[in-house]
Amino acid sequence: MSTSFADLQSQLGQLSLRDANRLGRRLEGARRIRKPEARQSVLDEIAAEAGKAADRLASRAARLPALSYPEELPVSQKKDEILEAIRDHQVVIVAGETGSGKTTQLPKICMELGRGVRGMIGHTQPRRIAARTVAERVADELKTPLGETVGWKVRFTDQVNPESTYLKLMTDGILLAEIQTDRELLAYDTIIIDEAHERSLNIDFLLGYLARLLPRRPDLKVVITSATIDPERFARHFGDAPIVEVSGRTYPVEVRYRPLLEEDSEDSDRDQITAICDAVDELSHEAPGDILVFLSGEREIRDTADALNKRNLRHTEVLPLYARLSHAEQHRVFQRHTGRRIVLATNVAETSLTVPGIKYVIDPGNARISRYSHRTKVQRLPIERISQASANQRKGRCGRTSDGICIRLYSEDDFVTRPEFTDPEILRTNLASVILQMTAAGLGDIEKFPFIDPPDHRNIRDGVQLLQELGALDPAEKDPKKRLTPLGRKLSQLPVDPRLARMVIEADRNGCAREVMVIAAALSIQDPRERPAEKQTQADQQHARFKDETSDFLAFLNLWRYVREQQKERGSSSFRRMCKQEYLNFLRIREWQDIYAQLRTVAKQMGITVEEPKGDESIPEQAIHTSLLSGLLSHIGLKDTEKNEYLGARSAKFAIFPGSALFKKQPRFVMSAELVETSRLWARVNAKVEPEWIEPLAQHLVKRTYSEPHWEKDQAAVMAYERVTLYGVPIIAQRKVNFGRIDQEASRDLFIRNALVEGDWRTHHQFFHDNRKLLGEVEELEHRARRRDILVDDETLFDFYDQRIPEHIVSGAHFDSWWKHKKREEPDALDFERSMLINEKAGAVTKDDYPDSWRQGKLKFKVTYQFEPGADADGVTVHIPLQVLNQVTAEGFDWQIPGLREEVVTELIRSLPKPIRRHYVPAPNYAEKFLDRAVPLQEPLPVTLARELHRMVGVPVTADDFDLSRVPDHLKITFRIVDERRRKVAEDKDLEALRLKLRPKARQALSKAAAATAGPSGESIERSGLTDWTIGTLDKVFEARRAGQPVKAYPALVDQGETVAVRLFDTVAEQQQAMWRGTRRLILLNIPVNPAKFASDRLTNQQKLALSRNPHGSVQALFEDCATAAADRLIAAHGGPAWDEKAFRTLYDKVRADLVDLTVRTVDQVQQVLAAWQACERRLKATTSPTLLANVTDVRDQLARLVPPGFVTATGLRRLPDLMRYLVAADRRLQQMPTAVQRDTTRMEKVHEMQDEYAWLLEQLPQGRPVAQEVLDVRWMIEELRVSYFAHALGTAFPVSDKRIVKAIDALAP
Repeated sequence: MSTSFADLQSQLGQLSLRDANRLGRRLEGARRIRKPEARQSVLDEIAAEAGKAADRLASRAARLPALSYPEELPVSQKKDEILEAIRDHQVVIVAGETGSGKTTQLPKICMELGRGVRGMIGHTQPRRIAARTVAERVADELKTPLGETVGWKVRFTDQVNPESTYLKLMTDGILLAEIQTDRELLAYDTIIIDEAHERSLNIDFLLGYLARLLPRRPDLKVVITSATIDPERFARHFGDAPIVEVSGRTYPVEVRYRPLLEEDSEDSDRDQITAICDAVDELSHEAPGDILVFLSGEREIRDTADALNKRNLRHTEVLPLYARLSHAEQHRVFQRHTGRRIVLATNVAETSLTVPGIKYVIDPGNARISRYSHRTKVQRLPIERISQASANQRKGRCGRTSDGICIRLYSEDDFVTRPEFTDPEILRTNLASVILQMTAAGLGDIEKFPFIDPPDHRNIRDGVQLLQELGALDPAEKDPKKRLTPLGRKLSQLPVDPRLARMVIEADRNGCAREVMVIAAALSIQDPRERPAEKQTQADQQHARFKDETSDFLAFLNLWRYVREQQKERGSSSFRRMCKQEYLNFLRIREWQDIYAQLRTVAKQMGITVEEPKGDESIPEQAIHTSLLSGLLSHIGLKDTEKNEYLGARSAKFAIFPGSALFKKQPRFVMSAELVETSRLWARVNAKVEPEWIEPLAQHLVKRTYSEPHWEKDQAAVMAYERVTLYGVPIIAQRKVNFGRIDQEASRDLFIRNALVEGDWRTHHQFFHDNRKLLGEVEELEHRARRRDILVDDETLFDFYDQRIPEHIVSGAHFDSWWKHKKREEPDALDFERSMLINEKAGAVTKDDYPDSWRQGKLKFKVTYQFEPGADADGVTVHIPLQVLNQVTAEGFDWQIPGLREEVVTELIRSLPKPIRRHYVPAPNYAEKFLDRAVPLQEPLPVTLARELHRMVGVPVTADDFDLSRVPDHLKITFRIVDERRRKVAEDKDLEALRLKLRPKARQALSKAAAATAGPSGESIERSGLTDWTIGTLDKVFEARRAGQPVKAYPALVDQGETVAVRLFDTVAEQQQAMWRGTRRLILLNIPVNPAKFASDRLTNQQKLALSRNPHGSVQALFEDCATAAADRLIAAHGGPAWDEKAFRTLYDKVRADLVDLTVRTVDQVQQVLAAWQACERRLKATTSPTLLANVTDVRDQLARLVPPGFVTATGLRRLPDLMRYLVAADRRLQQMPTAVQRDTTRMEKVHEMQDEYAWLLEQLPQGRPVAQEVLDVRWMIEELRVSYFAHALGTAFPVSDKRIVKAIDALAP
């Protein structure tokens, strides 16, 4: 054999493709060998191997089986034409309907041409079942055992012998996978792509790849078979390849259009089920034959089956047919039967399965077509109108064995307007898996790949986005060859959807790869749990034990464990029976286990740890769900409680599918393996997730927004609220984060403004505290002077710090670190100077004009200033300790502090009535003149001001002319009462109102002060429970110092009924009143004989009866009143009250000696007073004239004032004769009243005027204080005035008139 390069090169064409490729590469290598001897040696080796390879090929060619073609098949008629086309062209399109025999005969035609020798004939099928059945059929026709001449390979099953197999049946997915390891497809010399019209993803990918490969493989023949659906499209894709049409065996089919709403129909709203029943009725009148009804889904099939079964059609069997049916139920369709059969099928029966015996077809014209939604990024299964091509395929189902009838439940016009073809899958699906495999295989950019129908760029973008979501592609990498990440490389090696692959990779990190692979395998097949239409309840009961309330994924694990246990315990046939009884699909379970085993094998090769659990050991559910979540990041949802739905990625709204375990108790966050849109968007397989699991997995996807950056004193840092969203779903609504890391410039600005300028910072730095103190002093000047122009503005302070602090300082911690070193070099770098804080024009403000304290006698009060218009304490505030409140008077406070005095005087002048005010304009000038000549604080300001203004101009002004209410509040001093700890108790502009309001608290403060000064015995000056004088000498004034202030109070005995106490009082008047009553009570407590009882015992029952009509309510109370009045008279007569024990004993003895006797005499006097009072009361009742109503009321009121309960003591024994006279005068007035009404009324009105004047006087006096005797005497003057008016003949105790009373009131007014 020649061993030259040229000879060897020519021999390669007579070897198998693999041998030719292998030896061709070695030959190329030999050319580079320089030494002739060595080169020749290698060439000899190659020649030897080429010889062996040629022998193998010759042997293989000799073993080609004998070929024959069934004459009844239409394809056999066209055999020569097809043979010629394949021989002369690299690509041939064979178009023919199902049943033409093209699938089984084309491989034999290729063999006749000698194909299948240098490489196998690869024959792809869209479905596994088809690959197996076609292989069996061809092997049968070639009379060779399956697995030898004819082999087949599908997922998990490989029956191919490379030495003896000429024809290899496989799914298109298998051929796609082989491209990874055999780029040139050297295992094949011919490729047949069957059922290409289905245009699945795999088919389109293969066709595109082959279009690119063929120029590099001129020896490769490609045959594409298609139903008669647009074969020209395939021809164009392969450079106008020839089309050989093979007509199928078909019979005439009559098409009847029966739209749901027919114009002449009586039934105006016929639904689909009714229309199907009507069509069945119509076909029942035709010749016998089975009916095939196309429906869009299981639910419609069940509903239609129910409706048909209810009609009890004779000799008729209703059978469902859909992909999720068990294998046995699917096979019922193909079994022999008697009578008529109605098959209710999804579009699986359009081309994939040929249902035998079909004579009639009912076509509603709809189907569920998997379609990818760009908006929601989910695969949808909407019900859509089928294309004309699909409708014709359905029609063709009933013309296989005899003439047929196809009833379309839509109009002919509707048919004409439908699209001609169904969109290829590549235009309707997520391309992530294809893009990943293409990228891993180095096939370049998907957008440049020669697809028959290039996919929508939006779908490509979604596929790329999903891979970026999963971390498989690097979006920052521009070179397509480098875009695949190490994670993406791993994902491409796992034989499952990229989402599921991502879960497995994450599970390896979380130590739960086995569990997640079980779930991933389950998600990549149809659900192994079956729900037969007629036994749904039983099936649900069987499946309920696998449910997990928080996760549908864990239900797969529970099922997996159960199945594994049962397999171990049972034999194979027993296990099959158990599956059937418990509504589990045995084939799908086996497929599930096969996928898991395959995954596990690949995973182990990749170094993923897959361990079986030991004993009861269980993997934490969180680890499993976190792993699953890594592949479902765009399938999360947040519960919208108001609308009872979930907000999903990209604003999608979905609901949990009713079949999910989470349907009843729906969690806040959920992830879903599958979002499918039917009547609405449903989440089918779900689990509860926590938002904190999401963020770590989605770092490359989340969007972070920041709001409300603010300084936080406690953190000494600028914080902000972070909102984290994933595809628009908020996974963290509001999280506080350090803003310094996010925006350094803004954080530095906020740090300087808040911490340093505004002082909102806790720090030990001395400069900071010195600066704050200096600022406080200048701010205080502003408050005092009521000006905002003294202190420089915040921007000046900000600029000061901004110029001195480096740019990286954004928080307290940063500052501390920097200042630690800076202060050693320049310790005063950040110190303020007083001059830099004060504006030049503010130099006139002094502390003399705005003092820190106010003096009143021995008392000294703190003064503070507040410049806050509208605030209660705006202006000057004097702080008065509660314990000295009783010593403070209003004197001097109306003069204000010197700095505001001119403004106060100006406002007082402006408050004058206009006729007076116009003489004192401009007011500020007169105010200035007044202050130059007046001596402050000697008398009330209005008095001094009125007098001085009168002197200046001569126009009379009185103190009452000034309207104090018109003086602005900030010019009136605020009195703030503080406790010993200087805490505010109350504050008001009205000092008297404060004194009245705080009397109880002031008393408590005095008591506290007294308690603090208790002597060595521990006894305070205040005592309780005294029944005798045991207190030595009682000081008339109590003085002490408390919290730096002189405390002054007035002790006195206090009457407490059964005992006497010593208490401190604010004023001498209160002290005197209490001391009198306390002394009286102490004397009465010690009198051995009860004077009231003694007086009572002296009276007859008749006298007692007369006295029982009294205002006191009882005779005893009246006698007590008389005894008390007698004691008052005696105490006064003997110089009481007493202030020490000796004086008290003397007083007591004198009172005791005369008390009983005086009480008896008093009772006698009171008897007469009461008799006069009773006479008046009787006359009042007798006077009933309506015209006298006001007059009678006046008398009744007078009597109530003169004779109230306790009137004896209140009136005093000295005035009892006067009281008698007043009562007699009232009685006489009542006698004369009916005859002199007008006169009585006129005089009564005069008396009322005097009473009003007296009431006014009482209002002017300090509230809550004892009323002076001089004021009380005015009341008796009014009573005397009544006597002079109404009973002049009785005479008055002293001269009296209304003018005298008014004069007395004026003299007593404060």
